[in-house]
Amino acid sequence: MSNTAYGISEPISTGGPSELDVVRNRELEKFLADAGLYESHEEAIKREEVLGRLDQIVKTWVKNVCRAKGFNDDLVHEANAKIFTFGSYRLGVHGPGADIDTLCVGPRHAMREDFFGELHRMLEEMPEIQELHPVPDAHVPVMKFKFNGVSIDLLYANVSLWVIPEDLDVSQESILQNVDDQTVRSLNGCRVTDQVLHLVPNIQSFRTALRCMRLWAKRRGVYSNVTGFLGGINWALLVARICQLYPNAAPSMLVSRFFRVYSLWRWPNPVLLCPINEGSLGLAYWDPRRNFKDRQHLMPIITPAYPCMNSSYNVSTSTLRVMMEEFLRGNEICEAIEANKASWGSLFEPFPFFEAYKNYLRIDIATESDDDMRQWKGWVESRIRLLTLKIERDTVGVLQCHPHPGEFSDKSKAFHHSYFMGLRRKQGVNPQQGEQFDIRSTVEDFKQDVYAYSFWKSSMWIHVCHVRRKDLPDFVFSGGVRPAQPAKSESRSGSRSLGSAKTTSPDAASSRKRKHDEVNTGFSPKGSDASSPGETRELKRFDADIGDTSSTTLVDNQVEVSIKSTLPVPVPAPASGAAVTETITVVQSAELTVGQQSGPHGVEDLGYDLELTNGVKHFDGANELQTEPPTPEQIVGAGTSEEKDRIGGSSTNVLQSEGLEELEPIEPAPSSSIASAAFVVPQKPLIRFNFTSLRKTTEST
Repeated sequence: MSNTAYGISEPISTGGPSELDVVRNRELEKFLADAGLYESHEEAIKREEVLGRLDQIVKTWVKNVCRAKGFNDDLVHEANAKIFTFGSYRLGVHGPGADIDTLCVGPRHAMREDFFGELHRMLEEMPEIQELHPVPDAHVPVMKFKFNGVSIDLLYANVSLWVIPEDLDVSQESILQNVDDQTVRSLNGCRVTDQVLHLVPNIQSFRTALRCMRLWAKRRGVYSNVTGFLGGINWALLVARICQLYPNAAPSMLVSRFFRVYSLWRWPNPVLLCPINEGSLGLAYWDPRRNFKDRQHLMPIITPAYPCMNSSYNVSTSTLRVMMEEFLRGNEICEAIEANKASWGSLFEPFPFFEAYKNYLRIDIATESDDDMRQWKGWVESRIRLLTLKIERDTVGVLQCHPHPGEFSDKSKAFHHSYFMGLRRKQGVNPQQGEQFDIRSTVEDFKQDVYAYSFWKSSMWIHVCHVRRKDLPDFVFSGGVRPAQPAKSESRSGSRSLGSAKTTSPDAASSRKRKHDEVNTGFSPKGSDASSPGETRELKRFDADIGDTSSTTLVDNQVEVSIKSTLPVPVPAPASGAAVTETITVVQSAELTVGQQSGPHGVEDLGYDLELTNGVKHFDGANELQTEPPTPEQIVGAGTSEEKDRIGGSSTNVLQSEGLEELEPIEPAPSSSIASAAFVVPQKPLIRFNFTSLRKTTEST
């Protein structure tokens, strides 16, 4: 295979698997099979039958559209539409029960209005179609439904052809001529998937490695494009680049090199599978030299099909840091596996999200019907990333959020979901004495954005509150049972548990002082949970325990967290200084103002004491994100001399930039008091962070 097939650079290593690699690969494939990643033969046949039936339906639909528009019999006879697949199904890495991403390509006279009109009516009348949910106003319009139990996401692209041939090739650039932006975006999924398969040296090794990384990302809580992590196409592009750099490697080695390369990658240098194609149609493509927005994103992973786009524009500072820490952990475990000191099970241990942080932000949503919840849930999930961006902006990046990619449900409450974010202070940043961060407007802006939903109904409700780890609801734990004795938490800011790969001595662990971010936010009960605009929550203070007081002395040890209807405090920039200890001490009052009622969510966070404490910890900057491409020595580590000849993906000739948008980006807008015309959001609670510096006594060495 020529070097051009490997992307923008020559491979790091062309060596094949050793005998040990073959053994490890066999163990990895067995692990994947035992994890249930492969569908049965019967399910595979059922999917093929569903796709065949769907193709027949859209062909009938196009003919009906032609007749309704008065076309002659010859054109009606020739009228055609065709179904294409993309995403995990097209890549060959889907698992049991996974949905199928599909694209219907139709002729120029079958408009998108016909797709969401006539075709929707046809599907609605079919008994084998369930849970039909059209989303015509999405950035990429989609129709979601289940066909005989198989989940389908159906996009539509009407190209500038009068007749769609059965052998239509959507990978050709000419297919994009004279079409609107929505059609370009709809076609992009198929075009990118086909290009990825064309650009990897060994498709079977790519598929096995990608299955592995998808499972790992889901278990470690970093698989979700909508919440600011990476989705399916992002992981596929990252794995494909590793396949290009190690074209003859076994899947087990590809997984190991994945973590080695990306734990050292210096973002925002882009990941590219091929040179950027500027095209001839004048479509906008990723170019940070010309486009300001392209320079603002943090983790550019560029799609290989024209027009080249950044598929990971959703990534924020907080989520990038979480992923980099996970890459480091993965690299450490893979090194231990290669040294026969760990097993593959260690790599895939689920991240203990509800043990990793001391403070969480809880977002509750509720409606009164399944249909309303399906719409409201999708909308809120698309806005949660905006809350992360706003908090980063309004606290100058000091307060970091780790959103959990899934939702949780209390079985006793119908049409109700909860989302959680872990909260912590940015490592290595010390607050000035008396520095305050007022994020009342942050939460208010977020709620206004959510309530500005075009299809908002009075039954659609959202509520945000703070919850400590010890007060988390039982339904977030496996089986709805809270662990009696939680295991040692795997903190994002501390050492990572590597199973048998790494251990930390009790003496070393006790010598380090704990550091947690302490946050308190208020909430307003609505209707039965709606607050009055003038709501004020009374605050009291008391002395709380310090995380590790053996080597600290409190000076002005109160850190006030207040929830009042006052004007926001300007956000000062953080300043470097001595190590500090934080303590947040608050007693919440159960008093409610006139007109309030204690609804089902209105009292569970009231009336208890909050004792939030932090200890002292020194930071050496070891976990700070890198800003330049990794060197050959960094990437290959103890690798062979052959590996040291090339740099993996650094490509110093590639533009250094900070990103691009593939779909519609969400930008944190300036604070605004304007809500939806259909709904005026009442004044929301103030959430103020006041970090007070503490003096550290002399420690024995």
